[in-house]
Amino acid sequence: QVQLVESGGGLVQPGGSLRLSCEASGTILQINEMGWYRQAPGWQRELVAAISSGGNPNYADSVKGRFTISRDNAKNTVYLQMNSLKPEDTAVYYCNAEVIRTILPRDVEVWGQGTPVTVSS
Repeated sequence: QVQLVESGGGLVQPGGSLRLSCEASGTILQINEMGWYRQAPGWQRELVAAISSGGNPNYADSVKGRFTISRDNAKNTVYLQMNSLKPEDTAVYYCNAEVIRTILPRDVEVWGQGTPVTVSS
């Protein structure tokens, strides 16, 4: 079993900041790409940012220059620093990881339970 546990969501005013964390645990041999997705009510889940095992990030155009993704491979943890938040960033944010496990099946894609982010005055 592999689990992703997210934290750091909440209510913030426009222009404010939040930092999300996601820690992976379980039968992990290696974690390849990790990422953050979000889903607002009535909308499809969309990629916010992803980062390779080597630390190469990519971002959705809507968050470039405002959000920063990073990871600590020793802690199996990925972070999302969100600055200059806008009301349109309001959504449930989900962590995602491509994991190689120590048991079969080896390659699995794992999702966290989601953490809500609300940007409102």
